[in-house]
Amino acid sequence: MDTYLLGAAEGAGGMFVSLIKLLVVPLVYVSIVCGIVDLKDISAFGRLGGKTFALYIINTIIAISAALTVGMIFQPGAGANLAGTISETVTLKTTETPDIFSLVVNIVPSNPIQAFASGDMLQIIFMAILTGLAIQALDSRGGPAIKTFKMANEIMMKLVGLVMSLAPYGVFALMIQLGATLDANTLFSVAGYVGLVVTMLVFWIFVFYPTVVGIATGKSPKHFIRATREQVLFSLSTASSNATIPVTMRTLTEKLNVSKSVAGFGVPLGATMNMSGVSIYIALATIFVANAFGQPINSADIVTLGLTILLLSIGAGGVPGGGVVMVGVLLHQLGLPPEGLAIIAAVDRINDMFCTSSNVVGDTAVNTIVAQSEGAVGEEAISAETEKVSV
Repeated sequence: MDTYLLGAAEGAGGMFVSLIKLLVVPLVYVSIVCGIVDLKDISAFGRLGGKTFALYIINTIIAISAALTVGMIFQPGAGANLAGTISETVTLKTTETPDIFSLVVNIVPSNPIQAFASGDMLQIIFMAILTGLAIQALDSRGGPAIKTFKMANEIMMKLVGLVMSLAPYGVFALMIQLGATLDANTLFSVAGYVGLVVTMLVFWIFVFYPTVVGIATGKSPKHFIRATREQVLFSLSTASSNATIPVTMRTLTEKLNVSKSVAGFGVPLGATMNMSGVSIYIALATIFVANAFGQPINSADIVTLGLTILLLSIGAGGVPGGGVVMVGVLLHQLGLPPEGLAIIAAVDRINDMFCTSSNVVGDTAVNTIVAQSEGAVGEEAISAETEKVSV
């Protein structure tokens, strides 16, 4: 009976992982193309659009760099030993990682069909960026292509939602398969990984962003923390950046006195492309999986990992259930075992809550800084209504 149970669990878990891998290539390609096409709307806002876009990118770069640094210092997953749980059908990464120069050169594919077939994420992202730029260059003639990609993007989002609705069953099956070999060291490593992710995200929410806003605008960090209190609590409960958009808008316009024009443009853009929180999460998750399966990240992998996360931020930030899906993208790119998704998905809800809070508070911080630089923010950081709220 135990043999049949483990066999069924392995089959069901393998199907779930395959479903995620099935979505990775088309999802990344279509979402990046749509993200590039949407950049045309940013250019229409001139200096305001360019400044907002640049700050979101800088914010993501800082988050990625910090997460990779913390991950390489603390090495989450180093105490686990999951290498023996990998099925024989999975091929471990045995090829040498190319140097940085080769990595950059190889971003340009010589055969696009081969790039899609092999799932080379950097090459696929490069082709998606080129496609998006080409559609932009068509001006009004590109309308049909834009509609086609927008519809394809909606279809992919629906498929992701359907697959992620199966996550509880898929994760349960994978955990049965892994559970036979999980020991105390592995469980301790998982707890340490979750603690590291949450600690870093909490630091980003309550220390990094308030400090940056204070330096850039002269506003008190304590005032910023008080202003975003409702936003943090709401995002923790919903774990959805899109659902938090109305609260973020109200926080900016009513509590931080940011003009509606700045907030109205910057907040929806941030909900789509600001991946600061999820960048921290998926970077640490990938390092955890690599260490747990005995395939530690090296310097060239770090460059690949950071560059892939940054390029994904152009258009893949709004993917529902994005944490698990994006970790799947990175595991595939680095040749790491997809079975690691089982543990990542099992604790995803905890990490996703704080990811969302970090993302939306980052949106608020960026738009507050942009508004201050444009003279579109009131002198007092906190509205009178907020001042009356008891602590």
